[in-house]
Amino acid sequence: MRICILGSGLSALTLAKALVNENICVDIVFSKKKFNINKSRTLGISKSNVEYFNKNIKNIENIIWKLKKIEIYSDNLKNEKILNFANNNDQLFSIIKNFKLFDILNKSLSSNKYCKKITFPPKKIDFNSYNLVINTDYSNFLSKKFFNKKIVKIYNSLAYSTIIKHEKIINDTAIQIFTKKGPLAFLPISNNETSIVYSIHNSKDQKKHDINKLIQEYNPKYKLKKIEKSEFLELKSFHLRSYHNGNILAFGDLLHRLHPLAGQGFNMTIRDVKFLIDIIKEKIELGLPLDSSVNFEFEKKLRHKNFIFSTSIDFVHEFFNLERKFKNNLLSKSVQILGNNNSLNNFFTKVADRGIIF
Repeated sequence: MRICILGSGLSALTLAKALVNENICVDIVFSKKKFNINKSRTLGISKSNVEYFNKNIKNIENIIWKLKKIEIYSDNLKNEKILNFANNNDQLFSIIKNFKLFDILNKSLSSNKYCKKITFPPKKIDFNSYNLVINTDYSNFLSKKFFNKKIVKIYNSLAYSTIIKHEKIINDTAIQIFTKKGPLAFLPISNNETSIVYSIHNSKDQKKHDINKLIQEYNPKYKLKKIEKSEFLELKSFHLRSYHNGNILAFGDLLHRLHPLAGQGFNMTIRDVKFLIDIIKEKIELGLPLDSSVNFEFEKKLRHKNFIFSTSIDFVHEFFNLERKFKNNLLSKSVQILGNNNSLNNFFTKVADRGIIF
């Protein structure tokens, strides 16, 4: 059996590594255009997903930075915490640099006998020769032909990302601040480096914003040495209406994209990998062929869960955006009261860790 994966990003490499670990032959097909990884971008990975990644895909313990606390603040409550998630004895969440994960997966696949990389344009590939075709590339002709119907939301915002270098501290707490301009996250990646993601509302003209000045204004505790050059991208979320067409399955960023405020985009992809691998393994164990039925089962099991989860992330964004518009702290005060309930706090922590479970 052989599976074709279209694309060369992190979703494609992660899925490819999971498949070759099951001794399944994989062809990774991508264009000859060089794939650039933004070195200022980071990913958040939940505890359960780190454990799954280490066991079933590739051990990444030496390139992640473990966080024990997540603190959430709002401009409207000044310096008061509105939510606090903590696990002082273990990791609650981990941060990893995109390019480091890309490098470790790419090198691992390059030396794997079950993996073959093909740089031909997708239109020249005979897709009928594969059991399954998994498309992670939103710009190719298959995406435009079969996967163009989406539920899309445009946020009219830009997400800026950079890394700050600072004096050494015990750096195990992520901080999210809902500012007047939008959500700002401080995400530790070492004791002297912290990743910044700042999603600024109504920021079509990036020249209007002095990101360095804003970071310094909201800097919670760091003695800054340097702020790296920031990168930005336009924010939107979407969810595909249909996951597959025959034996072709949409996957990764082609399947769904979230607002970055909760750091859950790649976590959804890892959960998708787990579900897809479980379906494939069950088919193989039962002696059944890998065909379009795999894609049908994948959509049936995951589409509603992914939609509910992505909608909940959007709800969080709109909730605090409403407070920002009305300049009132009643909503933050309400969240603060709810956050003091241990049962609710534990529930939110489990959802953030494992996604929607039912």
